[in-house]
Amino acid sequence: MGTVDDYLKELDPTDRDVVAHVYAIAREEVPEAEQGLGYGMPALTYRGKPLVAVKRTQKHIGIYPFSPDAVSAVADAVAALPETGLDKGTIRFQPGHPLPDDVLRTLVTARKEQIER
Repeated sequence: MGTVDDYLKELDPTDRDVVAHVYAIAREEVPEAEQGLGYGMPALTYRGKPLVAVKRTQKHIGIYPFSPDAVSAVADAVAALPETGLDKGTIRFQPGHPLPDDVLRTLVTARKEQIER
């Protein structure tokens, strides 16, 4: 797989807008983030480590912060949202019900702080 920009070009417009928005929030929170790979997925990286990846699957959009602790930081907020799901290292949602910006910011900040430790 290529870069985040390459991946976005492959998505249909509705999904592209939702996925691009997640990456835009991550870039606002971590302006030093660079495009790279995380577990083979296009991702933003920070200090050479994967920060966040966002991927459209057949059934949902998944956010992968590469950290169960980062997912835990937003677990309560995500659990209260419609059409979302959580796994140890993944947050799933439907394009029609994207995650609120404050939840995305908390998630990205938690991962950034973990990388900095």
